[in-house]
Amino acid sequence: MKNLRYLMIAGVVALGACANTNTSAPRSTASAENKPDPTILLVPVRIEDPALASGCWAQFYTGRNFQGDMLTLVGPAEVQSMDRGTARQLKRDIDSVSVGPRATLQVYEHAMFRDRTVNFPANSREGGLMRKLGFGGRIEAMKLSCS
Repeated sequence: MKNLRYLMIAGVVALGACANTNTSAPRSTASAENKPDPTILLVPVRIEDPALASGCWAQFYTGRNFQGDMLTLVGPAEVQSMDRGTARQLKRDIDSVSVGPRATLQVYEHAMFRDRTVNFPANSREGGLMRKLGFGGRIEAMKLSCS
């Protein structure tokens, strides 16, 4: 339904761009070529990774209830430590998670898969990780297994 709305909007924009809105005097054919104005068409692009079709993935969101920026991890995968580079900020910002239909996600309180863990089964969605995790809401390590 959402894609249909985008296509309808794109169609209206295209039709509007094709309409002649030039109210000035006609161009002289002696001084300039008769060329149409350029048409700008905005079409939504949907990119799908074939790896996502396997169903073994987890999507992490920076906001509650699946809002904000999103990062997708395609499995199987293991992240031993989120203390390097951009993962350092990611571990602070994750607030919701959605797990694919053929994946199981385990998140750990500390790096190297130590201490408390929370499991998310296949097809699970958690819109507020702070209360679900119970260890401050920061994920230090994770494992994404495929079935």
